[in-house]
Amino acid sequence: MTGPTDTSEFVDSTALALLHLRCPRCHTGKLFSYSALNVTKFAQMPAQCPDCGQSFEPEPGFYFGSMYFTFGFNVATFLVLGVAIYYLLGNPDTWVYVSIITGATVLLTPVILRYSRALMLYLFGGVQYNPNWRQHRRVGASNED
Repeated sequence: MTGPTDTSEFVDSTALALLHLRCPRCHTGKLFSYSALNVTKFAQMPAQCPDCGQSFEPEPGFYFGSMYFTFGFNVATFLVLGVAIYYLLGNPDTWVYVSIITGATVLLTPVILRYSRALMLYLFGGVQYNPNWRQHRRVGASNED
């Protein structure tokens, strides 16, 4: 039985690798250094993939573009929660909307930021999945000897 850290389930699937926040080239290296529950370090990314060496920052300021994805995720959160509150709680006072949506947005910030950055890297980072990256790395390493 495979565990949650076993990458064999999504190594060939780009969608699953994105959902598991893995490197876009090898689909095995983690995009983030710490857990999303680590309040002070949830956004820290290594400079490159620990498995294949792919750079996670193609250019300086690359992740500024991820704020558009973050905006989209936050608007979706606002709309879904607003509609759910309206129908489930029978259109309560405005402070209920504000409290629930603000609380959910604050709690979802680490997750939203991580997926925004991952989408930015997958869509605009210029990196494609390469199932043979290990062979290329070995060839390069043997040429250096």
